[in-house]
Amino acid sequence: MARPPQKRRLETRARLLAESARLVAAQGYAGLRVEDVVEAAGVAKGTLFSHFTDKDGLLAVLIGAKVMRLIDEMENAAPPADLPQLMRHLVPLLDFVASDRVIFDLLLRYSGSTGAERDEVVAEGFYRQIDLWAGWIAGMQAAGTVRGDHPAALLAEGIQAFLNQVIAIRFCQGDQAIGTPAEALYPFLVAWLVT
Repeated sequence: MARPPQKRRLETRARLLAESARLVAAQGYAGLRVEDVVEAAGVAKGTLFSHFTDKDGLLAVLIGAKVMRLIDEMENAAPPADLPQLMRHLVPLLDFVASDRVIFDLLLRYSGSTGAERDEVVAEGFYRQIDLWAGWIAGMQAAGTVRGDHPAALLAEGIQAFLNQVIAIRFCQGDQAIGTPAEALYPFLVAWLVT
């Protein structure tokens, strides 16, 4: 008995994503090639493009899923009580986004913030980050460990802006970048959040 078309389509999509994830683990996001994905998944190139608009659309799904897992982990952690704890909560996401220029470029472009393309998962990730961070900041404001003279949501958006700035500068610096992304971000957060 033949499988229903929808089930086959879902299985094919899952296989494309699984093979893409395996290839990314081996060679990074920048090294992912459509030809390698379709060969590994045993499908035609047109099949991949029937599931994803292009290679970047495929990458947006993979990267968006990873970002959502990192946000899930942040949500499941105890809220930070002070700036050093906040920084420790941010490090896994910061390190992931800073690990590959393709990740950073795609997240910015697909967030909708650049006025270019938008991917619902990527955009939702940005909203979830801001909401989560605003909640953390509100708690720290109540405890008096961060400034209380501005709304928590505005301060959370500032964290996102500084995070993006630090990563962009590090990619521009290339091999000349000094220290870790967290070490570069921390002074901005001190200036932004501490009174």
